[in-house]
Amino acid sequence: MIKKNILLTSILIIASIANAQETGKTYSYSLEQAIIHALEHNYSVINSGRDIEVARQKKWETTAAGLPQINGTVDYSNNFSLQQQGVTGGGPFGGDEGTISTFAFGTKHNMNAAATLSQLLFDGSYIVALQASKTYLQYYENAKIKTDIEVKEMVINAYGNVLLAQESIAILNKNKNTLSKTLSDTKETFKNGLIEEENVEQLQITLASVNSNLNNTTRLLDIAYKMLKITLGIEINDQLIVTDKLENLTSTSMGVALTLDQFNSNDNIDYQIATNFQKQRELEYKLERSKSLPTLAANVNFGYNSFANEFNFFSSNQKWLNYSNLGVRLSVPIFSSFAFRAKTQQAKIAVEQAKTQLNETDQKLKLQYANAKSEFDFGVEELATAKNNLALAERIEKKQQIKFKEGLSSSFDFSEAQRQLYTTQQNYLQSMINIINKKASLEKLNNK
Repeated sequence: MIKKNILLTSILIIASIANAQETGKTYSYSLEQAIIHALEHNYSVINSGRDIEVARQKKWETTAAGLPQINGTVDYSNNFSLQQQGVTGGGPFGGDEGTISTFAFGTKHNMNAAATLSQLLFDGSYIVALQASKTYLQYYENAKIKTDIEVKEMVINAYGNVLLAQESIAILNKNKNTLSKTLSDTKETFKNGLIEEENVEQLQITLASVNSNLNNTTRLLDIAYKMLKITLGIEINDQLIVTDKLENLTSTSMGVALTLDQFNSNDNIDYQIATNFQKQRELEYKLERSKSLPTLAANVNFGYNSFANEFNFFSSNQKWLNYSNLGVRLSVPIFSSFAFRAKTQQAKIAVEQAKTQLNETDQKLKLQYANAKSEFDFGVEELATAKNNLALAERIEKKQQIKFKEGLSSSFDFSEAQRQLYTTQQNYLQSMINIINKKASLEKLNNK
């Protein structure tokens, strides 16, 4: 009996583990928690972080170019057929004068081992390159900030779409239940011969439309959840629960956005990227000017070579001959047929273009903020209007329903009141989502 219980317990444990592996992880997040998760696990955020690391390595690569460099070489050659040199006879070579004799110079095996130490002493281009590497790193740091801001906005929009679909489903289910009951009562009234069949048919058409919208919204909810999961950087088959409510987020968004009444272009990440771009162009101009300066480099060579007709270089009796030398190279640009001047002028023009682009970015950002603030203010007004319209539509629908049941109103008037209510309900939900999204746009412009 005990063995049977142990076996049963083991089976249940294995089944629960398999089920957990099949369903994946479960997450339960508020909007703020979802944003925090995305800023660490979103795919774009991860890769932008890697871009920064690449830029750091690139910066060190540039720095290392001006530091001491040591290179070692080992050369071996096997002269299996030595090249013959011809000489005219007589003199020190002997033989009859006017005859040609040949000699082979060299040995069958040659080996050379050397080490070279080189050091850049002065190069204007290197100094500019060091400055440019810092700007290069700063660009990717700014790009990371921009990615984080964009991902935050994407999370807010995706999270809001899930809440919108959930609220829409709840309202549609409520409408469906109310309409189903009304239809059932109307059918009974029709059976008693008190109303025309058209009243039943009109309600059936309305109910079919509600069912269709409900099914479609249910599918949209699944898609909205998957979009949110991708934005958060979690597996699409994992379970995700959103804990915030649409109305609460709308109220919070209104409170936060109303405090964003000041805008400074310098704080915007796009302006900072444009500033970084201008610095890059200025450094490129400086680089072209630095090419007119001389460059100075030095190198020291140490080496050993050996010669033999038999391959015995690793024998203790083999003789190795050492050599060493010191070299210094000074390179001075003298005349380039004005090619240097042309490149410098091109770089100077590029700097002026970057300054113009920076000014254009400043003006566009101010316009974007003014537009976003206007849209948010309109969204606040639209929300208040939608809320009042919803209350009116609910009262009108309720009155028409009473009149319809008492035979004082036609099925057409009742259906029109229902459609007006359903449209107003969706308008109210959409106006809340608009508040959340417009607040996100304002925060994006303010680098929040």
